[in-house]
Amino acid sequence: MDTKILLENGTNELEVLEFTLDGNSYGINVAKIREIIVYQDVTPVPNSHPSIEGIFMPRDKMITAIDLKNCLQRGESKKGGLFIITSFNKLDIAFHVDTVVGIHRVSWKEIIKPDATISTAEEGISTGIIKFNDKLIIILDFEKIVSDINPETGLKVTDIDELGERQRCDVPILIAEDSALLNKLIVDSLRRAGYDNLIHTENGQQAWDVIKECKEEGTLKQHVQCVITDIEMPLMDGHRLTKLIKEDDETKDIPVIIFSSLVNEEMKRKGEALGANAQLSKPEIGNLVKTIDQFVL
Repeated sequence: MDTKILLENGTNELEVLEFTLDGNSYGINVAKIREIIVYQDVTPVPNSHPSIEGIFMPRDKMITAIDLKNCLQRGESKKGGLFIITSFNKLDIAFHVDTVVGIHRVSWKEIIKPDATISTAEEGISTGIIKFNDKLIIILDFEKIVSDINPETGLKVTDIDELGERQRCDVPILIAEDSALLNKLIVDSLRRAGYDNLIHTENGQQAWDVIKECKEEGTLKQHVQCVITDIEMPLMDGHRLTKLIKEDDETKDIPVIIFSSLVNEEMKRKGEALGANAQLSKPEIGNLVKTIDQFVL
């Protein structure tokens, strides 16, 4: 299946691939997908996590296969179905699913954030829900699924310790990150690195509202001198936020750092076209601090 659907930059849209497990519909951002292939036999890995089916080598590159049904506590997948091969956080991983339904173009405004009745913000593995043709498609948090299997694939917070002793800094930084867990980890890491003056928001819309309010009050420089943003977020994504900041004469000189699991070559070109000052992959929290240093110190 061709997943290379091109979207205009900064339109606040995404393409969601709908797939099924046990007849239920789930979704993944097409930007994470390398390709979709028919299931093939894998080689089990001794003493591996129960959700890891094994490894295989399509096109001479070793890929880890994850049993998504097992991750969702719905039993174990049988042979057959499809592998969705993904690429994010500098990892290539295959997720075993039953069927693929198709691709839907939606606005981030249409994505409903799961509430506490479904799961706690830090423990849930759903980033959003889409209502499409009278059915609900649950968008899964694939980064959390992978980091739950192997925490080493998440933020490398130990990188902060390697930076050594640092002076405190009160330069105001605005953060847009929808994952409650990652939001907290980023804030904690930046504070450990010396940055104390932080405003953290859950999505690009909230971050843009902060900027607009500061503009109206004439306090922009006092509250926002650097912006760190994820790409995937409900209501407004990071690309749209970057576009709004860089097209506004009052805000265009504010450094925007995209910090996302989706920073690949294609996404880098999009970010550059929108005016992002830097783009880093999410595991690189140490490099994030060094990049902030370059812009504000």
